[in-house]
Amino acid sequence: MTQLDEAASLETLIRATVPRYTSYPTAPHFSAEVGADSYGGFLDQVAAEDGPVSLYVHIPFCHAICHYCGCTTKASRRYAPIEAYVEVLRSEIAMVAAQIGRRTVSHIHWGGGTPNLLSTAAFEAIVGDFHRLFAIGSDTEHAIELDPRHLGEGRARFLAGIGVNRASLGVQDFDPAVQAAIGRIQPAETVAAAVEQLRGAGISSLSFDLIYGLPEQSVASVRRTVETAIALAPDRISLFGYAHVPWFRVNQKLIDASKLPGSNLRLELERTAHGAIETAGYVPIGIDHFARHDDAMAVALSKRTLRRNFQGYTTDRADTLIGFGASSIGRTPAGYAQNVTDTGNWRERIVNGRFATERGRLLTPEDRLRADVIEQILCFFDADLTVIATRHNADPAVFSADLEKLTPLVRAGWVVADGGHVSIVRHGAELARLVASAFDAYLGTGGRHSVAV
Repeated sequence: MTQLDEAASLETLIRATVPRYTSYPTAPHFSAEVGADSYGGFLDQVAAEDGPVSLYVHIPFCHAICHYCGCTTKASRRYAPIEAYVEVLRSEIAMVAAQIGRRTVSHIHWGGGTPNLLSTAAFEAIVGDFHRLFAIGSDTEHAIELDPRHLGEGRARFLAGIGVNRASLGVQDFDPAVQAAIGRIQPAETVAAAVEQLRGAGISSLSFDLIYGLPEQSVASVRRTVETAIALAPDRISLFGYAHVPWFRVNQKLIDASKLPGSNLRLELERTAHGAIETAGYVPIGIDHFARHDDAMAVALSKRTLRRNFQGYTTDRADTLIGFGASSIGRTPAGYAQNVTDTGNWRERIVNGRFATERGRLLTPEDRLRADVIEQILCFFDADLTVIATRHNADPAVFSADLEKLTPLVRAGWVVADGGHVSIVRHGAELARLVASAFDAYLGTGGRHSVAV
């Protein structure tokens, strides 16, 4: 029996462990069948097609590793390793550009780690390469993830000067006790100063990342965190559930698991934060994002052009996302490709003139079909299976067994499965990952996942 068949209540259902579906098939199902040569073939296909591409730059360095962090990064107190990393990164950018040509870029996204640890010279060099090798326009979204603790007024002005027009701040939680428990001391005044500096520099499109499910959190403290965040008026808010995976991220062993909220409190924390953000006037976007009514993401939701990728929800419509740097993941119409995670191995491969792709996934027609369904459910809480099947030249009957898995949710009145259309009519944010998992042909065949809420 599946998790859906076994569950008898909403509270039981949302304790199920399911993927976040920032890709399909998900990363645990990537394999060594996609390597450097395969990725080169992927890029050859990109070169033969029209349309824009998106660029993701991974900077896997931080001053220190927060206890809760699940990112691929490492601590570096010296700048020399970062400087060496940048030189190899530039070589990788040049290799890709040589293969696909001067393509229009719709989005640039810097992630990490802590991208704002880069020197001004490093930023200028990389952005200069982008402008020299690709077509960067005035309408290109240029976004960066920032640690508010490492941002000064001069740095904000500099980032604006090289074209950054959107910034995402890692806030997580404003409560001092929670910050101490997760190893990230970041007073509210520090975040407020970063917001003022960014807006003063002209980077007015701001996003905040908040996390529920952390040690020492209470309903009251989460409500205060949301209220403090809203007072700073970000354009977007992401509300993520903390995934405690110490077997995968050793730094999380520093968190006292006994201090983590139980499943019932965790659900209450999510509902408290979600309700407070929505009450403040933000539009709920999918399972964990919120945006102001006039924000491009809210507009994309209303027009059903919203997409989902490795950065979460996005307005980016490009079919190709190219990842640069150690551990970065890219997506092309042919499949997914992930670089080797170890910076030393990544460096060796690039220096020797080969792509650093270590694993990935060659997409089959059925993969594309199911990815389309899952993305629609995660973005809009519904999917027209007949239309999607027609788009992929498939028979809608292929979903018959998947629809059967949803029977408990249909009986509960939370999901409607009417002919070729599936719609979550209640508890959408809480059930979307679970409903999407009904269409996952690989579920349960590899990898451990976080709980649905």
